[in-house]
Amino acid sequence: MNTIYVLWLRQLKRYIRSRTRIIGALGQPLLFMLALGFGFGPIYSKAGQGNYFQFLVPGIISQSILFTALFNGIEVIWDRQFGFLKETLVAPVSRLNIVIGRTLGGATIATFQGLIVFLLSLIFGFKTQSFGYFLIALIIMFLIALLFTAIGTAIASVMDDIHGFQLIMNFLVMPLFFLSGALFPLQGLPPAIKIVVFLNPLSFGVDGLRAALINVSTYGLFADLIILIVLSTIALSIGSYLFSKIQL
Repeated sequence: MNTIYVLWLRQLKRYIRSRTRIIGALGQPLLFMLALGFGFGPIYSKAGQGNYFQFLVPGIISQSILFTALFNGIEVIWDRQFGFLKETLVAPVSRLNIVIGRTLGGATIATFQGLIVFLLSLIFGFKTQSFGYFLIALIIMFLIALLFTAIGTAIASVMDDIHGFQLIMNFLVMPLFFLSGALFPLQGLPPAIKIVVFLNPLSFGVDGLRAALINVSTYGLFADLIILIVLSTIALSIGSYLFSKIQL
């Protein structure tokens, strides 16, 4: 447990020291939230769907978490190239504890990033249904972060090129985001798109956040929570296995 705590704390210290990283990760979510939220708001309202900004914010929070969580895996490659990972792996501790500590640290960072976006959305007029449900939303944020941090770690564990990792992440982030229902309602979609959205793990995070924050859901809050827990456990298991196979 001490190893997990130390690695978790190390990830947080890196995050706190990197002000550029914090500010940079907020740029795209804020652009989407303001440009789309207020730009398409009148059209959405005229279509009888209500307040688009309210609908959009949970999806933008998920996007912020997704981006930060996936790209956290780059630190595995970075540490490998500069020898820091070797120092960790040769220590007399379980590799499982190492990957759990790193993943929890990355997930905490991604959750903080999502929380910052949420707080900024309140400034621009977003309203959540209650404080109690916000606590559930915070759990969902952490589950999204844990799931995609584990996926990022798993991918990084089988790669040794930072540029290649970035290309793969850029290829994954936008499809995962756009095909999660973050920007549009899932009702009335073509069957093929509905299947793709259902197979997208981020969809359950977006849906769960909407259920908790604005009481709008397609799959149901309980189902979203269960699916996220199961997927996070599977991703963490795969990430731990691949990380344990790293050769230095």
